[in-house]
Amino acid sequence: MNTAVLTRAGIAAAGAALLVGGLTACGSDKADGKTDGKADGKTAAKAETPADAVKASYVKTAAAKFAKYEMTITPSSGKAEQLSGTKGWYPSSTGIDAKGDGANQIMIGDVIYTHSDKPLEGKSWMKMNLNKDGKPRSRFNDDPADYLAVLLGQQKLTLVGTEQIDGGEAKHFKGSLTNADLLAADESTKVMEAANRQYLHEALKEYTTLDVDLWIGKDGYPVRVDSAQGTKDGTTKVSAKFSGYGTTAPVTAPPADQVADFDDVMKGIDDKLKGVDDTLKGADQTLKDAGLGGLGGS
Repeated sequence: MNTAVLTRAGIAAAGAALLVGGLTACGSDKADGKTDGKADGKTAAKAETPADAVKASYVKTAAAKFAKYEMTITPSSGKAEQLSGTKGWYPSSTGIDAKGDGANQIMIGDVIYTHSDKPLEGKSWMKMNLNKDGKPRSRFNDDPADYLAVLLGQQKLTLVGTEQIDGGEAKHFKGSLTNADLLAADESTKVMEAANRQYLHEALKEYTTLDVDLWIGKDGYPVRVDSAQGTKDGTTKVSAKFSGYGTTAPVTAPPADQVADFDDVMKGIDDKLKGVDDTLKGADQTLKDAGLGGLGGS
């Protein structure tokens, strides 16, 4: 955030204002006892707007880097999926806790690590890189910083009121945004690093609409976000709760010696299949040479 610097002229003006204020009897009280719209002789503080609240929360959240999450994702098909674990941002990362099915997953950037209870070649993790062409894959990570960044400078955001969320007090904000709203640049987005701002802009191009309910706790962090994300393929609803800002352990990749590379595994399988195919072709030719019609019969 930029820090305002007082110039000499500014200091002089401030001093003059103080002097005038002293000569006008503490707050310009009129003879009828009124104070020209001032309470107790003091100028009322400017009310915080929803955009102000989001910007302040974004700056604080971006610095925290990681948080715990509990999330329910309901795609247009209607089949809900419940996830929990750790979310990270800048760079994006997600850790999914085990649900008893042996399918722990970790995603760091464009690389997904999947755990299996049945090790392959002695390795219990499989790695798959979704970035095949050298260009980072566009995505919305459903993390707290993502949601706040989308709402930076959005004038359509409104304050619903103060509510209790999981035993704590939180301010409830609501907004319904179009694709044009999502892609519109705003000065407040400059609190984001340029690369992150451009990355988010690319990810949002596929969204036709985004409806968001956001709850910001008294500590300034988002505690809950409900969203309906509209694309040409339908609407996905996501309800997420966040906690543990600044205290949650980072998402980290599994030890390298426990990770098998998906591409290497598939190449090995392809090589083995090619070897089998060559063997079968050789056997087929041998049978034909013997006048036995080959593997396909007469």
